[in-house]
Amino acid sequence: MKKKIIFPALALALFIAACGGNNASDQAKTEAEKEAAVATGTSYAIDTATTKVTWQATHKGGLAPRFGIIKVTGGSLAVEDGQVTAGDLEVNLAGLQVDPQSVTEKDKKYTDLEGHLKSADFFDVEKHPTAKFVITGVAPYDSTAQKSLLPNATHIISGNLTLKDSTLNISFPAQIAVNDNDVTAKAKFTIDRSAWGVNYKTEGSPENWAISKDVEIGFDLKAAKK
Repeated sequence: MKKKIIFPALALALFIAACGGNNASDQAKTEAEKEAAVATGTSYAIDTATTKVTWQATHKGGLAPRFGIIKVTGGSLAVEDGQVTAGDLEVNLAGLQVDPQSVTEKDKKYTDLEGHLKSADFFDVEKHPTAKFVITGVAPYDSTAQKSLLPNATHIISGNLTLKDSTLNISFPAQIAVNDNDVTAKAKFTIDRSAWGVNYKTEGSPENWAISKDVEIGFDLKAAKK
């Protein structure tokens, strides 16, 4: 089994691109788990056929980027007076995919990376097949308070991201558009995988050191009125 691989994390959580060397301001703000927002207003169901979560991660210095998608299996949003009030997103870590185009070395196979990422070395999908993101708050985006990797951000979304057996609250900029019959949302942000205690072998091992802690997560979401 190859030792040098790239770790992706999701999430809302839910999730589905970070190169090593991003400024800390590009990262999602990470705090302790918070109380979920109370759903008020009209319910919208996540369209699992069109919603996608993407991931990208690298070795130190942005070397050997790996990327792919994680399928969304369910979720919903609540909307009142044109604003998202609550919601959740569930993704299938057991179905995590590595894009074959991201593994270009002749001696490596993208299927081997997929298997390793799903193993107990990383996501351990046999025990933890899903990840979940639950909204705890939505507020207008303030460019002076948080940097956005996504142009034209409109809101800050906060929510509890559960990976394996750890749950932390993250906040990140997003574009949200609420229409009569659907809601669309896009985001791109980085998380520090070690904040969830996810490390290859041990935190101080050479194998873990070689992998950037930063993982970029993106999502393109659509939800339809129930």
